[in-house]
Amino acid sequence: DDAPTCAGFVSIACGTFHSVALRDDGTVVTWGYRSDGRRDDAPTCAGFVSIACGTFHSVALRDDGTVATWGRRSDGQRDDAPTCAGFVSIACGTYHSVALRDDGTVVTWGRRSNGQRDDTPTCAGFVTIACGTFHSVALRDD
Repeated sequence: DDAPTCAGFVSIACGTFHSVALRDDGTVVTWGYRSDGRRDDAPTCAGFVSIACGTFHSVALRDDGTVATWGRRSDGQRDDAPTCAGFVSIACGTYHSVALRDDGTVVTWGRRSNGQRDDTPTCAGFVTIACGTFHSVALRDD
């Protein structure tokens, strides 16, 4: 019952019991459970161009190529997130996240119990990314 009812949204993502929407002014709106910072820790500034949700965490990509994370910290979903710029795409799995850099390399963070991070490719040439529950995929340009 706390979902937004106004217009101006360009993207939406859902986690477990929480949702995130991206407005056309580059701000994010959250609703659902407040536990684990799924709502209360969301960024309040503008400049976002993309959003993604994991089970208990969310990620947003800024127009300057940096990422913002909020939600649960228990598996590195927030604290292990990259702090540099140069990202062009984001995706979230259950307890992990993936970001694609502008040089075609892939960065992962979050839980590593099923190889979500340990098997990250170290080469370049990737053009798109996606996440499943406990795995990620990246499409190469060849």
